Amino acid sequence: MLTLRDLFPHPIIQGPMAGGASTPALVAAVSNAGGLGSLACGMLSPEAMLDQAWQIRQATDKPFAMNLFVQQTPSPSAEEIQLASDLLQPVWSSLAWDKLPLPGKWCEDFDEQFEALLTAGPAVASFTFGILKREQLQRLHEAGMLVIGTATHLAEALAWQELGADAVCLSGIEAGGHRGTFIGRQEDAKLSTMELLAQVVPQLRIPVIAAGNIVTGEDVTAALATGAQAVQMGTAFLVTHESGIHPAYKEKLLAATSDTTRQTRAITGRFARGLDNQFMQVMATVADQVPAYPVQNALTAAIRAAAGKSNNPEWMSMWCGQGVARAKAMSATELMRNLVKHLTLDKSLKN
Repeated sequence: MLTLRDLFPHPIIQGPMAGGASTPALVAAVSNAGGLGSLACGMLSPEAMLDQAWQIRQATDKPFAMNLFVQQTPSPSAEEIQLASDLLQPVWSSLAWDKLPLPGKWCEDFDEQFEALLTAGPAVASFTFGILKREQLQRLHEAGMLVIGTATHLAEALAWQELGADAVCLSGIEAGGHRGTFIGRQEDAKLSTMELLAQVVPQLRIPVIAAGNIVTGEDVTAALATGAQAVQMGTAFLVTHESGIHPAYKEKLLAATSDTTRQTRAITGRFARGLDNQFMQVMATVADQVPAYPVQNALTAAIRAAAGKSNNPEWMSMWCGQGVARAKAMSATELMRNLVKHLTLDKSLKN
């Protein structure tokens, strides 16, 4: 039976980073270098998913992954929307707006995205924010895809294993971007990557992937030594040449000399780690009052888009992990080469 590690020779997965970071060029470069490139599809339309999967296949014949947010489309009341707009007034009024523009939709339809995923047919399908229904996982397996679930604590990892997932990605508190918590409160999932590995690996029969504060070859080696069969890296790939993030965002990441990240739910309604900025600071006192993802995320989209147009990172969401100061600008191919070189050297020294 085909397993996850049969698909790519090096135990390195490029983290799926929504919002345009994981471009088809980045995904293909990682897969071509022997890792597993991952396309973030949580915020893509079904049509965009199919188009970008096609672009990846034009650049590589190697396996790649596609990632989705498991979520339901919300129906917030007019009162909830007005309250959220009022909470955001210090932000949108600073942009000289007389009101917050409302989005055309709150999120992409998950069922439609799921059908597009089946049509696209990547080697691996990965999921976060929730857990699949059993029949959904069965359909993916019948289509020949391996399935990776995201977990932030033991109960979630066990739930994915019981469902029949092929692997679980353990996301430590240091990880950049959104928390994937779906059992219990997001703020209670506080274990570090290494603590998660120590707790979860002995309890699972399926492979475990480590994510969070893994930036260098040394970090990869440490995670593998603690029981992970592979690592998932986001921040290190965010600053590669192929990354699609805004230039001002990338510049801020590369200028970091220490951990200047923090977690907030103020920007999107789900706890996420990124560089501290004015957006986080202004909203800090009301962060627990904003509506849950994806409503808040949709409401702040216009603000973040305006920040991009004006090259103002203070009103962007600059997601990244605690290891951001160790991330260096280079091509994804060079980054993979450096990581593999370290792994090869470490293996030879042990032998």
